[in-house]
Amino acid sequence: MKKRHRFQDLHLSLSFRLIFWVGLILAVSITAWAYYNIGHQKERAVENIVEVADRLGNTIRLGVHYAMMLNSRDDITQTIKNFGKQEGIKSIRIFNKAGETSYSSNAGKAEPMMNMKEGACLICHNTNPPLVKVSLAGRTRIFEGPQGERFLGIISPIYNQPGCASAACHFHPKKTKVLGALDVVVSLKDTDREIFAYERGIILMAVFIFLLTSGFMAFFLLRFVNRPIQKLIEGTRHIGRGEYGYQVDLKRKDDIGQLSDAINHMGKKIGEKQDELNKQKGEYQKLFESAPCYITVQDRDFKLLRYNREFAEQFDAHSGDYCYQVYKGRSERCDVCPVQDTFDDGQPHHSEEEGINRDGTKSCWMVRTSPVKNKAGEVVAAMEMSLDVTAMKHLESEVKKSEEKYKIIFSTIPNPVFVLDQTNLDILDCNDNVTSVYGYQKEEVLNTSFLNFFGPWERRQYESRMKASTAIDSVKHYAKDGRAIYVNIRVSSTEFSGEAVFLVTISDITERLLAEQQLIQASKMATLGEMSTGVAHELNQPLSVIKTAGSFLHKKALKGRKIDDDTMKTLTGEINSQVDRASKIINHMREFGRKSDVVKEEVQLNDALKRALEIFRQQLKLREIKVVLDLQPQLPSVMADSNRLEQVFINLLINARDAIEAKWWGNVDPKDKAKEITLKTRKKNGKAIVEIADTGTGIPKAIIDKIFEPFFTTKQVGKGTGLGLSISYGIVRDYDGTISVKSEEDKGSTFTIQFPLSGSAR
Repeated sequence: MKKRHRFQDLHLSLSFRLIFWVGLILAVSITAWAYYNIGHQKERAVENIVEVADRLGNTIRLGVHYAMMLNSRDDITQTIKNFGKQEGIKSIRIFNKAGETSYSSNAGKAEPMMNMKEGACLICHNTNPPLVKVSLAGRTRIFEGPQGERFLGIISPIYNQPGCASAACHFHPKKTKVLGALDVVVSLKDTDREIFAYERGIILMAVFIFLLTSGFMAFFLLRFVNRPIQKLIEGTRHIGRGEYGYQVDLKRKDDIGQLSDAINHMGKKIGEKQDELNKQKGEYQKLFESAPCYITVQDRDFKLLRYNREFAEQFDAHSGDYCYQVYKGRSERCDVCPVQDTFDDGQPHHSEEEGINRDGTKSCWMVRTSPVKNKAGEVVAAMEMSLDVTAMKHLESEVKKSEEKYKIIFSTIPNPVFVLDQTNLDILDCNDNVTSVYGYQKEEVLNTSFLNFFGPWERRQYESRMKASTAIDSVKHYAKDGRAIYVNIRVSSTEFSGEAVFLVTISDITERLLAEQQLIQASKMATLGEMSTGVAHELNQPLSVIKTAGSFLHKKALKGRKIDDDTMKTLTGEINSQVDRASKIINHMREFGRKSDVVKEEVQLNDALKRALEIFRQQLKLREIKVVLDLQPQLPSVMADSNRLEQVFINLLINARDAIEAKWWGNVDPKDKAKEITLKTRKKNGKAIVEIADTGTGIPKAIIDKIFEPFFTTKQVGKGTGLGLSISYGIVRDYDGTISVKSEEDKGSTFTIQFPLSGSAR
């Protein structure tokens, strides 16, 4: 049995198969080569002996030609006998046309008559008339003697030569082409002996080459292939048994050496992967045990095969218990069972379940099942994972209550509230108070753009501001009936139905703005009343000039004196100029006194500041107050209302004037004679800045934080309303600006106003 097993191993080995097939191919190749070589050598030997025999026949024919011409039969006979005595010549015969033997080297033996239709004669006499010329191969024959010896015979025709036909001894007709034939038979004994010796040598050499090549190949394969392969097989068996550190010791650099290194590397990598798998297996086992949910593995009868620690701690379970008994205390499986569904179709399933805990409390679970299959793909068990969602269910209930509460709050907020898409600002939802402010029903504005509430020329501007700002004040909107309303907008980002949205709250400030406008208008009237003295002086000067010129013209007219043209041109020109000046002052006062709307347009701060100064320039000059202008040329414009900004600057100029006069009317060092107001503009960090500084009394630190409060004033009773700075603060804020003050007592104050540049000026 062991020998048979070894033979089977040898038979199945790669070396044996390689030796067998290569040896077989080598044997067939050498055999074919020997067969071809021996056959070729036989043909060459026969061809050589045929050539020799043919030359011998030609020699004999030429040798007896002269004797035949003399009809010397004895000489012919003797010549043939002499040639016949040579070694290897069996016989030499000359036949006439009738097939009779005329001469023969076998003297004393009776030669049979040749049958022209048999043997060597058949090649020529097979046709009628007989052939005259035949090829050497056709005239050659090989036959065996009685003792098995082989002979070669060549028949050479004796042609009728011109000399034969004209000889005196005998006469042959010219039409006779062939007179007879010379038959030379030689022995092939020596040739066959040489051929046999050559065949034996070729065969021995082929066998030697086959054995040498096969032996070397067997030695090479066994030494350099079979042994290394056995080592490689042994190494792979060790690796297969889990000995991943086993090393195949083959110190070679050829393919087998590289294969050895690859197997060693493979064993190392398999070991590393196996360690990693073992580690992962441990981790998965740890995860299975420590998973914060209930995990069980059940068979088709719903018996517990395995379960994790969380399940064991929560329920009073043992292996083999029924899941429905452990989970819910039932005596039969549940009507809706995802485990049964998984066994039925082999697919995962899920459901929501309720059950009783060990302590008797009620719990809710989110159940998910998946099949456990064997190698054949059959479902043999089901893994069930249950996540306790009791707290989540309670939270969902609370969230639902909270949603209802906030829905009520959303609907009952007294201001309009919108939910906008952050991309295109479309209205996704709104409360019912949209109707009371805008006049639209809720259904009319849903899925429309919030930008429709703005004027067409403002929509692009406010689209970018809505996406970038959280608060936009004093915005003009248009109600359904076309009525303009003013609102404050508050924007915050949130989520609505899983999408990012803007929550926009609207405050209607139309009535408040109207009250503010009335207050501002009243402040303007108070300012105009306060400026009346200066305005009267401003108007008195052009009126005086007009009065003087008119009196001069009146006197000349009464006396009847003629006024020369130059004087008339000068006087009328002066009157016209002073009328324009008075008209300009009156128009300016009228423009300032008109009620302005809350609008925004591009305003040049330098121009507004200069117009405010024009009203006070004469007053300040009379009070010996110097005005220093430091205006940046080509100052970029801002978005505001020129009339309202002019009111802000007038209020600040009045305060500067009063502060300077209050300082100089009090106890002041007479050496300090600086009475100066500085007006400065500049651009910095994308903003236009106006500074109004004075050298007045300054503001005490104790009250500097209150100066912008309504009705707060430091002036004497009857000289101030306390609204100027408060109104100025509100106007600046309406145009997204800021106003601040820096002051030192007895040194003066500096008011700084900053406005963002308009879009076209940035």
